[in-house]
Amino acid sequence: MERPASHQARKQRKWLAKAPAHTRRKMISAALSKELKDRYKRNSFTVRKGDTVKIMRGNMKGHTGEVMKVDTLKYKLYINGVTAKKADGKDVERPIHPSNVQITDLYDEDKERRATLTKKMEAK
Repeated sequence: MERPASHQARKQRKWLAKAPAHTRRKMISAALSKELKDRYKRNSFTVRKGDTVKIMRGNMKGHTGEVMKVDTLKYKLYINGVTAKKADGKDVERPIHPSNVQITDLYDEDKERRATLTKKMEAK
């Protein structure tokens, strides 16, 4: 599914809502920290469970935590320790959009992910 050529907001929203799972996963990417940019020669990478991220925007700005869950349907991340209080006093996980975070440490136990990271390094 190609990105629409139209600049109309409604068509952009429709495209995001109807995007297939394999493109949704690619769209959940975040900027890398300066150290990771220098090491891997790339500006951003897809976020996955186990990555450590720093929140750069919003009320939780500056908070650092591990990604507990990635919601591809809603394009949101759930970060350990980032909660909101409900009216009855309970704490609930607060979803964060991936564009508002910066990856500070990558989960690299996955062989395929390591290969993807090093592939770009070898090309340059």
